Amino acid sequence: MLKQRRKALAWLVGLACVAGAAVALFDIETPLRPFLISLFLLVVPGAAVVGLLRDRDPLAALSVGAAASLVMNVLLAEAMLLFGAWSPRAGVATVAVLGGFMYVLRVLYRGKSMQTEQGARAR
Repeated sequence: MLKQRRKALAWLVGLACVAGAAVALFDIETPLRPFLISLFLLVVPGAAVVGLLRDRDPLAALSVGAAASLVMNVLLAEAMLLFGAWSPRAGVATVAVLGGFMYVLRVLYRGKSMQTEQGARAR
């Protein structure tokens, strides 16, 4: 039962993050705009980093994910200001691309380790 609730919450947060990206990229006016965009900017990088930290203490992984999310957003904002290229849309797109890149790394990393585990079981 708890596993189903956790999975449903993960889907709900994921859909809210997708909605936040869509609201920012397509400049949709809604009262939920600040909440959805903030949720996207805080959750996506953190979730990507936590996904790379498998087999770790859950509290430590969440702490590192939250810190990485804040660091990524601050560094992106500083770089955009430094180069005079401030654009909220570009910031959201960059966070999405970096989150997707880290997701691909996670899939490749887990796929490699799963093949190694399967090869060890066959012996």
